[in-house]
Amino acid sequence: MLTKRIIPCLDIKNGRTVKGVNFVDLRDAGDPVELAAAYAEKGADELVFLDISATEEKRKTLAKLVLDVAEQLNIPFTVGGGISSVEDVDILLKNGADKVSINSSAVKNPDLINQLSDKFGSQCVVVAIDAKNIDGKWKVHLVGGKVPTNLDLFEWAKEVEQRGAGEILFTSMDHDGTKNGFANEALARLSEELNIPIIASGGAGNIQHFQDTFQKGKADAALAASVFHFKEIEILQLKKELKSAGIPMRV
Repeated sequence: MLTKRIIPCLDIKNGRTVKGVNFVDLRDAGDPVELAAAYAEKGADELVFLDISATEEKRKTLAKLVLDVAEQLNIPFTVGGGISSVEDVDILLKNGADKVSINSSAVKNPDLINQLSDKFGSQCVVVAIDAKNIDGKWKVHLVGGKVPTNLDLFEWAKEVEQRGAGEILFTSMDHDGTKNGFANEALARLSEELNIPIIASGGAGNIQHFQDTFQKGKADAALAASVFHFKEIEILQLKKELKSAGIPMRV
């Protein structure tokens, strides 16, 4: 059985790591380069680095910051935010990223998924999906959750897989920052309907929530931010407890 992964997420705005609740009310969480180095040392399996205002502000991801972060790491590193072309990805991979995450640009130009997968390999391409449960249906949202669409989460996820994405990073906007647990029902359905790894995001508040998302949500990886940034959960302790609960972990 493949080991499950624990992934801290660094949401970047104006060169600083920030964290909010339900995608708003952002507060400062520290220097991204220092945090990245600390997480690599403390047992994180991977890191995700999202320039959260890049799409909204219509600018590219901070390539220089990617370079600075990559120099501190010996673990896989995914970068997202403002990526809309093969050229954007080429720069980020050359600056040290292992994978890229695309979200709004994938919805606006689904063929971009095919292009990136063909050029760099599917293992490089993570499609992030932010969705909200509206009247019992999960609807995809764009631009950091600010723009609703009529796209259904599960239909879009299947298309994303068919187009060559290597992983899906699913964030439940309803759960984001609430620390009430992950959207395990939706995660389990994604895992059952797709053949690529699913990263759970949104809602981590305690160790039990991680256990639940691996056991009930069938997630392949769990991503979190504030519980790690503000040292509410230590990664090594989390992984040890999950391993003792029978979840395959690299400790």
